[in-house]
Amino acid sequence: MLSPDVLKKLEAIERRFEELTAQLSDPAVASSGERFRKVSKERASIEATVTALRAYRRLVQEVEDNEALLEDAELREMAKEELGQLRPQIEPAEEQLKTYLLPKDPNDEKDVILEVRAGAGGDEAGLFAAEVLRAYLRYAERRGWRTEVMDTSGGALGGIKEATVTISGDAVYSSLKYESGVHRVQRVPATEAQGRIHTSTVTVAVMPEAEDIDVQVNPADVEMDVFRSTGSGGQSVNTTDSAVRLTHKPTGIVVKCQQEKSQLKNRNMAMKMLRAKLYEIEQERQRSARDAARKSQVGTGDRSEKIRTYNFPQDRLTDHRVNFTRHNLPAVMDGDVQDVIDACRTFYAAQALREAARGDASVAVEKRA
Repeated sequence: MLSPDVLKKLEAIERRFEELTAQLSDPAVASSGERFRKVSKERASIEATVTALRAYRRLVQEVEDNEALLEDAELREMAKEELGQLRPQIEPAEEQLKTYLLPKDPNDEKDVILEVRAGAGGDEAGLFAAEVLRAYLRYAERRGWRTEVMDTSGGALGGIKEATVTISGDAVYSSLKYESGVHRVQRVPATEAQGRIHTSTVTVAVMPEAEDIDVQVNPADVEMDVFRSTGSGGQSVNTTDSAVRLTHKPTGIVVKCQQEKSQLKNRNMAMKMLRAKLYEIEQERQRSARDAARKSQVGTGDRSEKIRTYNFPQDRLTDHRVNFTRHNLPAVMDGDVQDVIDACRTFYAAQALREAARGDASVAVEKRA
């Protein structure tokens, strides 16, 4: 059963949920767009916790009701059958509730900047990079998120060398943060005449979008170049210097944006990309300092790590970090990846729970000492 301390914390969240629900009916809140959005967002952020708590209470009540029926000779067998189905649900429900009490990643509610780059494998890597990018765009569409392609670099045969996209919506980073890393594909390329299976790679980077308050960029540290856009984009393509390239001199980071006809819009979007990259560098620095003694880097999205393999001859996707496998790759490449994302989130939440439990045990030992 859940400890009294855990229940107390969950009940406090439930009370806050009820307060926020009442506020949404308050005319003073409803008439203020900014306040209404703030209350709605906070309420939405804890709704899943409250829903799970109430479902857990119903489950516990059903178990208790059926245990009471064991004293009734006529209903005993039925109660035993019900308990056989209900009792195994208790522990998973309790573990799920505990995950809701884990410290939240401050970036979970943020929008993201997603980069997809062709890795090893030549033209086939570029073709697969285009397919991976489309899969994420289709997934975003399924979730009702907004996407905007900020920059693309075309490759041969319809592939891409790299692409940068912004994805905006509810808790985007929370869903996509474990997608960073090396995605490996094994299949017979369209360019292969003898039917041999090739292995190629694509790298994915998912960065939380940084605001001015997250990262301060000194304008003197940024060098801007303008050039003519290439590719689709209307009448301004190849006629005006609307594309923008920013170089951050202290770090050497280079970003570019050429999707808009307006040079100002491209500059603003490029600055958004630059802030996200600098924010990621700072986060990694802090993680490294904090986790220097740890060998594993849980949830950091290390890009050098091969996280996933797409084996087309066997119609199989395997996430190597969480030991998750599924089939139907055509659906995966069409954005049907919620089960893969859920498997990653569940795995890392469970790992965080174990670490939290070890930390609590250490504190208890220190107190006894």
